[in-house]
Amino acid sequence: MSTSARPSNRSAATPTLSSGHHVLGRHTVARTLRLSFGTSLVAGIAFITLAAFGTQSAMAATATVNLGTASSFAVLAGSEITNTGPTTISGDIGLSPGTAISGFPPGSQTSGATYVANGVALTAENDLITASNSAASRSPYVTVSGDLGGSTLVSGVYRSTSSMGLTGTVTLNGAGNPDAVFIFEAGSTLTTATTSTVVLENGAQACNVFWQVGSSATLGTTTNFAGSILASTSITLNTGATVNGRVLALGGAVTMDDNTITVPTCLLASSTTTTAVSATSTTAVSTTSTTPVSTTSTTAVSATSTTAVSTTSTTAVSATSTTAVSTTSTTLKAGTSGGTPVTRLTSSVTTTTTPLPLGAPETGAGGAARSVSSLLLPIGLVALGLAGVSGPLIVRARRARKS
Repeated sequence: MSTSARPSNRSAATPTLSSGHHVLGRHTVARTLRLSFGTSLVAGIAFITLAAFGTQSAMAATATVNLGTASSFAVLAGSEITNTGPTTISGDIGLSPGTAISGFPPGSQTSGATYVANGVALTAENDLITASNSAASRSPYVTVSGDLGGSTLVSGVYRSTSSMGLTGTVTLNGAGNPDAVFIFEAGSTLTTATTSTVVLENGAQACNVFWQVGSSATLGTTTNFAGSILASTSITLNTGATVNGRVLALGGAVTMDDNTITVPTCLLASSTTTTAVSATSTTAVSTTSTTPVSTTSTTAVSATSTTAVSTTSTTAVSATSTTAVSTTSTTLKAGTSGGTPVTRLTSSVTTTTTPLPLGAPETGAGGAARSVSSLLLPIGLVALGLAGVSGPLIVRARRARKS
């Protein structure tokens, strides 16, 4: 009896030891899973938060520069305006307090007016001073030195305590935001080399680019420039330089040579307009009729009519306006015989969408620069997915440990 009992005791002891080892292993696994779950969850939330708010907040911090009445001027100077060759200017030309403008023709002004030593030019110069002071005091800013060539920059303020140069190409990336603002503050001079270019991509617009210059600005031969130059003294445009923006000198002269200067226009984002259409009629109806109505309109329409209908009818009414906006409404008229008045109310919604034109020169959405948020979002989603996988495993580990 005792001999047979001993193997039984050994047999009972073995599962106990084995069970103890399993409990220890499950506890370790559960702890590891909890750590993985917590890490993945926190990382996922952090990355998605940065993707949603980080880039947008940085761009929203830079407000545009209000030029006041100077905004309509392509060329504005304090002392004199001199031109050589067939320069083309689209926008106003202003001079105050100076009175000397020369070189027109051969230069020409395709749009706008010319104001010399009068109230309009003086007011524009005063507004330019205010705008220049505003641009020069913007913060926070990124300190830059030397040459901007080869850089890709996002919306913000860029400051050089001395001179600022451009050799080659600088790319301004709007990150898909047409309201992205770029402000450059040069402590002394702004100088571009021959054939230098300011490239606008991913929604950046010349109307939102400002170059505040502490002294004088000089654009090299055949430079392709974008933005408004606000120079404290003079501005010189060498042969063939093109400006998609403004040339505004506070106290000195503007000198041109076979150039093209065009005041930029900000393109608006798409907009939606809702139009309500209502009609009320008093009708003596002996049968039921259904009238599908198709109308193209951009205004509220109200109509009152009295109609005698004795049979069932289906009527299609079509009207078209020059705005090419589509509205479709279906009206159900119901009544009883004997001339009982019937009131009909029809409402519909018209949506007007104005697409955003391509606008100023761009390299397209496929440029070298990319918004950081486009990378943060998928990383955050992957991290949250890992957290979701870890959760059920933790529950299973806890159940296994209790069993």
